Amino acid sequence: MTATNDNRPLPAPAGNWALFLDIDGTILDIAATPDAVSVPPDLPRYLIDVSAELDGAVALVSGRPVSWIDKVFAPMRLPTAGQHGAELRLVGNGPIRTVSVPAELDPIRRRIAKEVADWDGIVLETKTFGIGVHYRLAPHRAVAVRELLESIVADAPGHFELLPGKMLFELKTRGPHKGRVVAAFMAVAPFAGRVPVFIGDDRTDEDGFREALSRGGCAVQVGPGLSGVATCAVPDPQALRDWLRAVPAILRGAVA
Repeated sequence: MTATNDNRPLPAPAGNWALFLDIDGTILDIAATPDAVSVPPDLPRYLIDVSAELDGAVALVSGRPVSWIDKVFAPMRLPTAGQHGAELRLVGNGPIRTVSVPAELDPIRRRIAKEVADWDGIVLETKTFGIGVHYRLAPHRAVAVRELLESIVADAPGHFELLPGKMLFELKTRGPHKGRVVAAFMAVAPFAGRVPVFIGDDRTDEDGFREALSRGGCAVQVGPGLSGVATCAVPDPQALRDWLRAVPAILRGAVA
């Protein structure tokens, strides 16, 4: 879709917000491979500061597993949804709820690994509830990757779906998505009764955008326009991190 939001700045933060943050491409810069992503040393500290000013109503919402999120952001633990909502932790140190894993998933992973074994530059990211196929190092393989995964989804109707991302396609268990994540958080304290603001960077975030907007909130695109759903945008993750760093002072009234 063609975005129309690239020049619409973020609104001033408000104390009644519930903030939902995607990770890769949103608060973290995209890297050449999934394992090469790094967390700026000061980022966890000012995410904690933002959470404190919003009475704990800040959640991380990612395609990554919760175990990976906790590892790279340690010791910070926020309410978190992993693998697009297949894993859900409603409070920072609470239990993780998960959906069931289809029995077909392991054979599908093996099939994909076999099919792409000779495709130089393809990186597989195995997840509990799916698999990501990254072609950033081999952009000429994009069509072949999409067609392979589309054929697999067609062979197991109703069980899986295909999500396009930035230089990857992800095959995931059907059902969980980021819109349902927002709805789940908004049903419990401290998120309930607040205005949801969902910030993401690609099409996997658009269900979250729609849910936030349906509740009178805001949908924020990070990076150049992939979304026709978002209502405003920031140019890149660094700009978003700069904004997040300023949010606590703005909410305290220290900055006009």
